[in-house]
Amino acid sequence: MPHLRHAKLYLACCSMLLSGGIASANVGSLNFSDAQYEFVSFADLAGWNEDKQGEVFAGFRRSCEVLLRRKDAASVRPMESALREVCPRALALPEKTDDAAAKKFFETNFRPVRISKLGETTGLLTGYYEPEVEGSLTLTEGFTVPLYRRPPELISKARLGKRYLRAGFPSTGGAGHRVNGKLVEYHDRAAIEDGALANRGLEIVWLRDKADAFFIQIQGSARILLPDGKLVRVNYAAHNGHNFTPIGRNLIETGIVPRDEMSMENIRMFIAEMPDEGRELMRKNRAFTFFRIVDNLPPDSEAVGAQGISLVKDRSLAVDNKLHVYCSLFWIEAKLQLQNTRDGQTFNRLMVAQDTGSAIVGIARGDIYFGGGPEAGAVAGRIRNPGAFFMLVPNEIDPVRIAAEQNVPNPEYRPEAEKKEPPKAEAKPAEESKNDEGKKDEPKK
Repeated sequence: MPHLRHAKLYLACCSMLLSGGIASANVGSLNFSDAQYEFVSFADLAGWNEDKQGEVFAGFRRSCEVLLRRKDAASVRPMESALREVCPRALALPEKTDDAAAKKFFETNFRPVRISKLGETTGLLTGYYEPEVEGSLTLTEGFTVPLYRRPPELISKARLGKRYLRAGFPSTGGAGHRVNGKLVEYHDRAAIEDGALANRGLEIVWLRDKADAFFIQIQGSARILLPDGKLVRVNYAAHNGHNFTPIGRNLIETGIVPRDEMSMENIRMFIAEMPDEGRELMRKNRAFTFFRIVDNLPPDSEAVGAQGISLVKDRSLAVDNKLHVYCSLFWIEAKLQLQNTRDGQTFNRLMVAQDTGSAIVGIARGDIYFGGGPEAGAVAGRIRNPGAFFMLVPNEIDPVRIAAEQNVPNPEYRPEAEKKEPPKAEAKPAEESKNDEGKKDEPKK
């Protein structure tokens, strides 16, 4: 006999189906493992009526355009199938849709579902940004630290798919290369810094500082200001396959930086004040990112995410793309250190999934894009907080099947007295995000 709470969820879903709105197209159900769902109403979302949904609608609409251009229908997941039904209705509206019309669109076409890992009530939020640093297209006395393009011999496990098992691919890591006919792991950070790729013409830009190069690799993109005043944009191209190691954790474990004072700024300060120790610290992270120059971005546009379109400041979310579909919508409730204070500020808003990262793993795990430049970097470097995740599920997805396939009871939802209170901020290391090395799992589409 189903658990009583399970039965209530089932009945609630049936009621929602019959209560109006767009009928279910029965495209399938959510199929996350080790996860739990709870249907709520838009009235349950703290701050929903105050949010400016028009800010995210344009980004959602652009994601729809990309999603509808995809032709590999054989790999379509239920969420993507449902979004393919919703997106034409979004494209029928103008890109600059006002808040009221955008809010009505989302309420008409979606239902909110609280999602979390089994046994938990919140997920994890971090932040990332697009750095802006000085650089040169040629090696000069002042610019000696290179960013590299993807080496032609690099073989990614993702590109091989299941063939990597037959190819004798290394059991660890996500990329490799052939040495004497055998696939082995690719060069790590130390080997590359010691010259493993030198004198091959793979350098695309030169920077002043190793710390700049390190953190650009963590973020996955950058704006490079050239000596003549021109701006060059670089973006993620590939990854060497080694797992990310958060160097901030080492500073905490060794007592150099207290846990509640950990931030990207303090990591940079340590590297600048202790260059030899800083060099060895960065090498503890064996992961390494390769880049490409992006020629078609206006100087004032935002960074390009893994979906292949410009991100939206404060509205684009990097998610686990093995679980979630780009173009998916999430309502986030959290307390984040948006200001340089111990107390967090309320961050309740609608966001669209347009990016991913090698450290973004799990159903309720998100990395918030805060824009470009040093101010955005200061904010992103402070963010590592719990948050409530609500997925906006298209009405085309069958809620009855969601309820029927969920084989465990949900945890109790937030009490009414606490409903409007997002999770409290927790000061923790702010480094593991797309702020995590190697930012992307795959090249930008």
